Amino acid sequence: MKPRVRFAPSPTGFLHVGGLRTALYNFLYAGKHGGDFILRIEDTDRERYVEGAVLNLLKTLHQMGLDADEGLSINDEDEVTQSGKFGPYVQSERLKIYSRYAAELVEKGRAYYCFCGAERLDKLRSEQQTAKVPMKYDELCKKLTPVAVERRLANKEPHVIRLDVPSTGKTGFTDLIRGKIEFENALVRLSIRSLG
Repeated sequence: MKPRVRFAPSPTGFLHVGGLRTALYNFLYAGKHGGDFILRIEDTDRERYVEGAVLNLLKTLHQMGLDADEGLSINDEDEVTQSGKFGPYVQSERLKIYSRYAAELVEKGRAYYCFCGAERLDKLRSEQQTAKVPMKYDELCKKLTPVAVERRLANKEPHVIRLDVPSTGKTGFTDLIRGKIEFENALVRLSIRSLG
């Protein structure tokens, strides 16, 4: 099976040498093994989005000879185009797809709605830093009743969907380079970032 490798930068600034190095490694790996080099744009961080960053990225990759086999590219008029059978290749254009699967996770009890805003999470983070304990979300919204969740959704309250990660045990996978990798689930649960 031929490899499919991807470079997925965020357009929160212009391409830097570390990003260019990552793209080069993926491009070379795909070329050596007869695979495909895919370019996807991770543009969901709209607060830090930099206008013109995608075009700059594509021009830079093109100038370096690192044109993608699939995903985004630029044509002769410097217009951004997409090609490939697994698109769209811009994350913000895939939100309907992700919403469908996120709703399925909620239905199956593997995720839950969280209505905590940045102010509450900043306060929680500050309290945990002061207490010198690991920062993690306290799962407040996981305790909401289905009726309360439906009411808040009906009121169009800002929310995110959080994975219901077990608090004990380990999660593992096999990495082709590093071999077997395992994480304590308690460490996976450390994020308390708000997207709402």
